Amino acid sequence: MLFKLFILLGVGVLAVALRSFQSSFSQKAGAIAILVVSYLFVYFISDSHLLGAIAAASWFFLPWLEILTRIRTLRLPKEKRLRPKSPPSSDTFPTLNEITREIENEGFAHVNDAGWDWEDYRQYFRLFYKAEDRAQATICLNEQHDYYLRISSRARGGVIWTTWNYPLSYGLKLTPQFRINRQRPDQSFWQLYQSHRAFLRKNEVHLELIEELDEEKIENEMERDLREQIAHNIDKGVLKPTPEGDVKYSWRGMIYLWCQFLLDLVRL
Repeated sequence: MLFKLFILLGVGVLAVALRSFQSSFSQKAGAIAILVVSYLFVYFISDSHLLGAIAAASWFFLPWLEILTRIRTLRLPKEKRLRPKSPPSSDTFPTLNEITREIENEGFAHVNDAGWDWEDYRQYFRLFYKAEDRAQATICLNEQHDYYLRISSRARGGVIWTTWNYPLSYGLKLTPQFRINRQRPDQSFWQLYQSHRAFLRKNEVHLELIEELDEEKIENEMERDLREQIAHNIDKGVLKPTPEGDVKYSWRGMIYLWCQFLLDLVRL
């Protein structure tokens, strides 16, 4: 009995240790170790390989708890209109000023603070622009108080070249004009910006091909992106209109969210 307990503790500690590292390999190895712990725990209790396998596989279906409770009842507006928004408190977002300084040190000017609220769902954006490179940077904070950074260059032909460190797969399908350069969430803004510039060079997106923006145009373009994304997801069946005029996830959309979760597990 003690031998089995020591095995569980050993694999459990290994899983926690591996997950504490930021490298993709250690994250994946840690996830596998968690599955092994789940399997061994149930197997040692039941002496059944089948029940152990079911316990390990149950992790893959865990997202359905949130999907069937919170996501299924979530309503979103068809049109998201940005409004001026006060910065969140230091308790909510303690590193906001530090990240702002980091972005401004790369030559970006703080343009505005904006966001939108809908029922219990809120998003906050701090917008920046660098006229020299015609690049837009954004600090994005969602309702779960998770944030990510995004750098975009809008080509005159309509393509939006975007580098971000969004930590998970996106919950909605992106419109076809987006080209995404996804980076790890632990990267600094300087690293993201260098990656974005390399992304543009690789795709031969020269400065003269990038559209110039101003404060009003930045917000208008963001609102248009949000409207087009909602319309695109309705067209793809991920979202569906409600009788009240809002939109919500369809069953196809909920399955899409689950598949995105599985994709995150694969590419941790």
